Amino acid sequence: MKNLTVEDIAERTGMSTAQIDRIERNDELPSLAPLIRIARVMGVRLGTFLDDQQELGPVVFRKKNLKQSDGISFSGASGAEHGNMLYYSLSQDKSGRHMEPFLVDIRPAAKDSFVFSTHEGEEFIFVLEGMIEISYGKNTYVLEAGDCIYYDSIVAHHVHAGNDEPARILGVIYTPY
Repeated sequence: MKNLTVEDIAERTGMSTAQIDRIERNDELPSLAPLIRIARVMGVRLGTFLDDQQELGPVVFRKKNLKQSDGISFSGASGAEHGNMLYYSLSQDKSGRHMEPFLVDIRPAAKDSFVFSTHEGEEFIFVLEGMIEISYGKNTYVLEAGDCIYYDSIVAHHVHAGNDEPARILGVIYTPY
């Protein structure tokens, strides 16, 4: 509808045409930062890529509906970028939303596999189980169950398990569009 070529999208997002092609063919599910950049260029909200439902009223998510198979791992072609995180959308049936709430299971990963993310918007994280570390700019924050953090996503950041144990967080991402 926007009459954009793959080259136009690549130029406006700072991504390669090859990566845009892989995403378009469903050969690659990129991490959140590239998805946010694509959504911004297309003039749509991030949730458009995850749902496109028509529910205008409230949406209730029941824990009994949380299935391991419904989790999404936002990872690039290598699978290493965010392969240690499994995201469960908690609002996929809500149309027109401006926030993306996720339940995220985080498995331990090698520190040399960390890929920092930057994108427009804000993030809120509440630790439900375990311990996590958030590398944010030049600082590292350690959070345990019951702790939370709210930050601007434009600063380079990475969320990972803070020890060799899995963790679970509630993460809410807001991206302007």
